[in-house]
Amino acid sequence: MNHPPYLDKLNDVQREAAMNINGPVMIIAGAGSGKTRVLTYRIAHIIKQGNDAFNILALTFTNKAAREMKERIESVVGTEARNIWMGTFHSVFAKILRIEAEKIGYPRDFTIYDTDDAKSLIKTILKEMNLDEKLYKPGLVYNRISNCKNNLITHKEYISIPDLLEADASSGRPLISKIFAAYQSRCFKAGAMDFDDLLLNTHRLFKEHADVLYKYQHKFKYIMVDEYQDTNLCQYMIVKSLANMYENICVVGDDSQSIYSFRGANIQNILNFEKDYPDLKVFKLEHNYRSTATIVNASTSIIANNKEKLDKHIYTDNPDGDKISVMRLPSDNEEGKAVATSIFEEKNQRRLNNSDFAILYRTNAQSRAFEESLRKMNIKYRVYGGISFYQRKEVKDLIAYLRLVVNPNDEEALKRIINYPARKIGATTIDKLVVLAAENEVPVMEIVKNAHMFPILGSAVAHIRDFSMMIGSFQTMLKAKNAYEIAEYVAKQSTLLKTLYEDKTVEGVSKYENIVELLNGIKEFTEDDTNENEKTLSVFLQDIALYTDADKDDDGDDKVTMMTIHSSKGLEFKHVYVVGLEENLFPSQLSLSSRQELEEERRLFYVAITRAEEKLTLSYATSRFKYGNLIPCEPSRFLEEIDPKYLDMSGVVNARQETMFRPKEKQDAKSFGTGYGMNVGKAVSRPLPQVKVSENFAPSDASAIAEGQTVEHQRFGMGKVMKLEDTGDNKKAMIEFEGLGTKTLVLKFAKLMIHP
Repeated sequence: MNHPPYLDKLNDVQREAAMNINGPVMIIAGAGSGKTRVLTYRIAHIIKQGNDAFNILALTFTNKAAREMKERIESVVGTEARNIWMGTFHSVFAKILRIEAEKIGYPRDFTIYDTDDAKSLIKTILKEMNLDEKLYKPGLVYNRISNCKNNLITHKEYISIPDLLEADASSGRPLISKIFAAYQSRCFKAGAMDFDDLLLNTHRLFKEHADVLYKYQHKFKYIMVDEYQDTNLCQYMIVKSLANMYENICVVGDDSQSIYSFRGANIQNILNFEKDYPDLKVFKLEHNYRSTATIVNASTSIIANNKEKLDKHIYTDNPDGDKISVMRLPSDNEEGKAVATSIFEEKNQRRLNNSDFAILYRTNAQSRAFEESLRKMNIKYRVYGGISFYQRKEVKDLIAYLRLVVNPNDEEALKRIINYPARKIGATTIDKLVVLAAENEVPVMEIVKNAHMFPILGSAVAHIRDFSMMIGSFQTMLKAKNAYEIAEYVAKQSTLLKTLYEDKTVEGVSKYENIVELLNGIKEFTEDDTNENEKTLSVFLQDIALYTDADKDDDGDDKVTMMTIHSSKGLEFKHVYVVGLEENLFPSQLSLSSRQELEEERRLFYVAITRAEEKLTLSYATSRFKYGNLIPCEPSRFLEEIDPKYLDMSGVVNARQETMFRPKEKQDAKSFGTGYGMNVGKAVSRPLPQVKVSENFAPSDASAIAEGQTVEHQRFGMGKVMKLEDTGDNKKAMIEFEGLGTKTLVLKFAKLMIHP
């Protein structure tokens, strides 16, 4: 098949996928298989075939990815690439809602509430309803509401679903449905949408207004969705409805990298895509260009344990490279030291930069030990997932002023800055304003504007009036001034800039500099000729509301990258350390109640190891501090699933002990949540016996365990208590297990069942 010269850089399968632009297409893109390159050239090819860039919708995982792809496409087709509708689901649909929001009762300049705003509003509602924050934790309530929206369940539908109401009642939180309803009512009244509303309201818009759906179905003749395996029900429904007209839909993804079910992602969207489009063309990108053969083959041996997967065979022409190093450390602190030392040595021996290294962990809390050790060795590092620039208090304060200027009904913004800098409007007065607004069923700003009508506000009325007049004066600038001119004026007239400038502490100087940096950013936004969007304050606020860590540009500093595995998706590094490979940590204890959950944890491990290009190191600790206690740890079952021929086990030798992983065995449903043991002692070649757990297994009271008793352990089976060591809270038992030898367990964590 002849092809244009601009497709020369693609291999045969990549080129076929790029040239098949009509009809439904699914591209299964294995890790490191050149997915971004294919998407880039596919879009370029669509334009080169005479199609208008305005008719192309491309949904990406991050806005940063969208920017980079646009730049690549522009190098092939020129500035026409700037007209493509490309970005994340949230940014693209926020853009549509800016145009159409009034049809569903929202102002065009609606505010986008971030997670902090949403939780703050939930706290306010809990306070008004006299509910205990410890029981109705704002984070828990927010996640409940978020999951419902991702599954197209509105607050009105929630109360008609018995399963949800029963689950709330049994958890002791029967009023979640009322909190949900109050939350949505307050958001609507404030002219605000949270992140999930951007999707839910787009779905609602298309469902309730056929003319609007028809308009965008005709507009988007070609639709592409990246990371399709991470779409939720709401995203799936929106894309399906948009594609109904032309069916020129191309989804790209890898079922083996589906890791976001906690956000509502549904792997079935990609597994069942063919059922939606029977005439689907499937292209499999199976050639890994990123990693060594050892890493590719090891990752294949791991993911083979999953049952829910699409058929594909990942291969590479790269050399074998080093074996995968496994390190066994006595504690989490020692693990931190070992990884830092390894980075130091690898840097010197291989002449690498700090930026060539990444430390990946299951939870953010694990970063501490590695941060401390890297600092002691003077190795620079960057932690992703910390407080981003736009989440810093002083930055959010000025942004709150700007949000209120654009949308005076924004309740969360108003509460944040009505008394900052201090203007004698205390917390009690703010509570009164909120209550008055609720009683009169109007936005809080309406009470602020008419404060003189409410004697209950007392002497604060004059200060409230001054605040109202100040905000009003800011709003008069909206049509006449650009975003930077308004922001600079607001920063000065609100006295926010002056307040921070007068604080000469190190922290105060830093905060002042951050406000100046924010103003610089707004100025750049207004002067950016490549920005095809409007240069309004409203658009700027939308852009930063949707900003994430993944959208950060590399600041060029030479630093080791530290991040959770979830955050690492799509990235690659020469040398990767995957740490904390212990049962109940990775796989997480919270993900062991079903095969689906365990398989997602395994996919997460697959994502982690396929970030590595040249060298991969896996580490685990045999004990870890938790809640102030040193708890013994078992190595992760995932370590056992790697074909041993790809492993370098020299790092598990510890003093007189040597550890070997048990050969892989078939798992049945009962193995979930039990984990596997490790054969500690002299390495042997025979497999450990399969342990069967009693059907009526129930842990006995640890204080009742005595020497000579027969006990059962979920992981190690039947054993005899040989000796007890009384060490206060951490009472230990030496137990001889059948076929496994002697193990010492801390009784309060061991979960032993006494047998007669």
